[in-house]
Amino acid sequence: MIYFDNSATTRPFKEVLETFQKVNQSFFANPSSLHGLGSKVDKLIGQARVQIANILQVGEEEIYFTSGGTESNNLAIKGTALQFSNRGKHIITTSIEHPSVKQACKQLEAYGFTVTYLPVTREGHVRVEDVQNAITDKTILVSIMHVNNEIGSIQPIQQIGELLKTYDKIVFHVDAVQSIGKVNLNLMNWGIDLCTLSSHKFHGLKGTGILYKRKKLMLSPIISGGEQENYLRSGTENTGGIVSTAKALRMHMEMVQTNLHSLYAISNYLKKELSKHEEIIIHSPSENGAPHILNFSLRGIKGEVLVHAFEEYDIYISTTSACSSKQKAPSETLLQMGKTSSLAESAVRISLSYENTMEEAERFSKVLTNVIAQFRTVIRRQG
Repeated sequence: MIYFDNSATTRPFKEVLETFQKVNQSFFANPSSLHGLGSKVDKLIGQARVQIANILQVGEEEIYFTSGGTESNNLAIKGTALQFSNRGKHIITTSIEHPSVKQACKQLEAYGFTVTYLPVTREGHVRVEDVQNAITDKTILVSIMHVNNEIGSIQPIQQIGELLKTYDKIVFHVDAVQSIGKVNLNLMNWGIDLCTLSSHKFHGLKGTGILYKRKKLMLSPIISGGEQENYLRSGTENTGGIVSTAKALRMHMEMVQTNLHSLYAISNYLKKELSKHEEIIIHSPSENGAPHILNFSLRGIKGEVLVHAFEEYDIYISTTSACSSKQKAPSETLLQMGKTSSLAESAVRISLSYENTMEEAERFSKVLTNVIAQFRTVIRRQG
């Protein structure tokens, strides 16, 4: 099997699964309990928080645990909106955000907030000047993803952060779910106030997310009921998920030093192989693109058909965002980049992890040639 759908989810590390099982067997008590076993569990969660904070080079009091990237994005956006609505009700984001950001903003619009959805270039990048031009005296939040989950475009987060440092009443949120450990990110120096991470995107388990919240920044909780996570996120903590997330993040970040060059090599090889076929259109940016995401269309063949064609060879790729792929709608990201509906409907995504190999890429290339030959009659008829 060749698994090229890592932006949807990664395979958990064996050590992560072992940690999750061990913690749930031996440290199953409620960390809020007053007895000794509860205290041990609470201490274990605290140790995981410190480990993650050290890896991200932030304070331990700035790390909050959630149920995943979607909740972290919702908490960042809605929590900011509720907290600072007295300052203004204007939010800035982009037209190619993940559904958990875009839909959160749409929901706030129904409650009287105004949202500016910034356009992107033909390669999927937002312009810093567009961010600046969109700011008003009512702007309270700018939310921009670091790496686009469909095409891999890297947004100018550092430059936007520098811009927003001059606006002390605007909160800057970054969805870094797709970038952590693959693209450089500096939470402390780039003016980022809130940042979203998701465990299952770096070989942890589904059901655990992280929200970095800058110290002293106030947010309104969106889940009420208890004192957990310093009153910001109520609910009994997922101890096994939290501890295994710390393990997964440590292992993932250790692989950056030894495997990042291989990831680039595999990505460059795949781009070169795709470019050999005149029937293929590559959508991922030629510059300022992440090394692990490659989006392309086989002209005239719908994306879901191509996904199933590769599945026949035990190769797994995807169409659009995993959160919206079952809707079978054209990729909104590609439409916003100026691609035709036909190309947007035929787009597929290869997404890599540090576990993928050059041998897998070579196998994919051979299968791609066979698949194109299989569909060539259809492609010519469509052309």
